[in-house]
Amino acid sequence: MTMVSSVGVAQALDGREAGLQAAHQALNHLGASVPGFAVVISSHQYQAREVLNGVSSLLGEIPMMGFSSPAGLTRDGLHPHSVIVALLSGDFHADTLWLPGYSQSGRETASKIEQHASARVERQSMLFFADGFNGDAEQFCGALSSGLNTFGGLSSGDLHTGNTYQMAGNQTGTGGLAAAFLRGNLKIGVGSDHGWDAVGRQFRITRSRGFWLRTLDGRPASETYAGLFGYPARDWAFPPLSYLARLYPLGVEQGEDLLVRSPIRVEADGSFRMNATIREGIDAYLLVGSRAACERAARQATQQAILQLGDVKPAFALVLVDVAWQMLLKAQPGVEIEAVQEILGSKVPIAGGYTLGQVTSPDGVAPKFLNQHIVVIVFGEQSPTWSA
Repeated sequence: MTMVSSVGVAQALDGREAGLQAAHQALNHLGASVPGFAVVISSHQYQAREVLNGVSSLLGEIPMMGFSSPAGLTRDGLHPHSVIVALLSGDFHADTLWLPGYSQSGRETASKIEQHASARVERQSMLFFADGFNGDAEQFCGALSSGLNTFGGLSSGDLHTGNTYQMAGNQTGTGGLAAAFLRGNLKIGVGSDHGWDAVGRQFRITRSRGFWLRTLDGRPASETYAGLFGYPARDWAFPPLSYLARLYPLGVEQGEDLLVRSPIRVEADGSFRMNATIREGIDAYLLVGSRAACERAARQATQQAILQLGDVKPAFALVLVDVAWQMLLKAQPGVEIEAVQEILGSKVPIAGGYTLGQVTSPDGVAPKFLNQHIVVIVFGEQSPTWSA
């Protein structure tokens, strides 16, 4: 059975109608093939249950998972206030798992995933979407074994209210994690990169607690940024600056590399609300992004993913992009997808969305939590191996 995929996208006044139309369009594009797995990317402006009801009314019991995003992505570009449904058909198996307790404990959630995965002896990969505002993604990644090929992202939505959701099967909610376990005659290639570079400004992280970075060089973080960018410190606690701070993440020293860590928002007390902890007493560097660097990163991430496929032809690409890219590329929406298509070609179906963090398992090691990256996940059909 040849692996094929299709993507449908729709806008409507309510989520049920948008989900229904997107699923109908995807099924039409799939033709006579029977879908074995579905990914749903939905605008956070829709109600999750309505979207799920609309999609499942056509797809039925097909294994399905999804997440909320400020906008969806297809090979036609950016789609605000939309529902995107991607269908994959081939000689593979998928099952989904809904874990509502992710925001309470990433470690316990990882333990439940390990238990679920250990019930099967064949090699499998896990795609997941988790809450981007609540929960500890680093703790979750650290508790997973390196034996499970893991990739995914943190769902995004309204940065002001923290509204985001995840879907798995017929279940949905906030604060949860949706996982899909994929096995069979499929091969998956994953590539990642980012378009942010250090500009020479160095800070000492002098106070942090949990997800809150309190002070840089002994001053509230907002005061430090006020001195750099010229806006008063008090203005950083209010829109749009409270969210645009994500455009200027910190590069934290980790060996020879800089680990990118990005604010979700600036709090009223001037601290930065992160979604990963940053240790006190270490140095960090201001990072600045550019369109050219992001386009280069998108091409490199796609090349990495295709390289991992080897001689397998890509049938579908799932693209997870940090929400900072949407902010940076606002005047040129969708250019990251154009860069992906330069490498992938114009005929491979693409679906994706904007996330508050990304996860990959590079070179078979334990999963790594990223900020500010683009992750390109390509799916292809692997010939079955026969044993005597």
